[in-house]
Amino acid sequence: MAEIHPTAVIDPTAEIAEDVKIGPYCVVGPHVKLGRGCVLHSHVVLGGPSTFGEGNVFFPFSVIGLQSQDLKYKGEPTFLEVGDHNCFRENCNINRSTTPETKTVIGSYNNFLINSHCGHECVVGNHCIVSGYAGIAGHCQIGDWAIVSGFAALHQFVRVGAHAMIGGCARVPMDVPPFTIIEGAPAAVRAINIIGLQRRGFSEEDIRALKFAYRKIFLNKGGNLEEEIATVLADEKYGSNANVKQLVEFLQTSQRGFIH
Repeated sequence: MAEIHPTAVIDPTAEIAEDVKIGPYCVVGPHVKLGRGCVLHSHVVLGGPSTFGEGNVFFPFSVIGLQSQDLKYKGEPTFLEVGDHNCFRENCNINRSTTPETKTVIGSYNNFLINSHCGHECVVGNHCIVSGYAGIAGHCQIGDWAIVSGFAALHQFVRVGAHAMIGGCARVPMDVPPFTIIEGAPAAVRAINIIGLQRRGFSEEDIRALKFAYRKIFLNKGGNLEEEIATVLADEKYGSNANVKQLVEFLQTSQRGFIH
């Protein structure tokens, strides 16, 4: 049976796996599904409809799955979907979607640190870190292995590419290219995230290819973007690299414009 402290309040519609642990003064609301191995320490509040996979850990005063903070929300059932083995530290806040046709989606193996916020309709990939006091506004998309450092603020509808790193206190009004480090207010691209890529097993050839694309696209401030991208793709040595193509596709499909 699940291990539930007698002070916890569990809605009768909640579905809780047999080995879940729920600590003192937690509240598990209507239509919450908790997978195997989830641990709620104390004073955790989970709202629904929300689905949590296996092995998620919730620290005190985290508030996950309550209604959207969007003023357009009219009280209808909306949704949050969370994968496996995420960590939600103290005072972390993640909201459900605003409309029934959409979801807020959190992948797996993510780490949301103290007082971090992720708004309605956000889609977060896998292995991401959202550091303390970082704020991710509604409708943002965060790629796999991205890092959002402390006190960074992301505007609504911003996309953050895979393996990107956003520096502390950065103001992020536009898309963040994959594989890059950005920082500042307003933020600017500073470099390719070389250390992060090395830690994740990227080859030296892949990193050289991304550094080549970075120099052509981001360091030539007075150049024509389309021409620079064409030059990168036409390069015999690096133009066919899969990571370079991923970077270029991200830039070409940006709706808000991208930080450079």
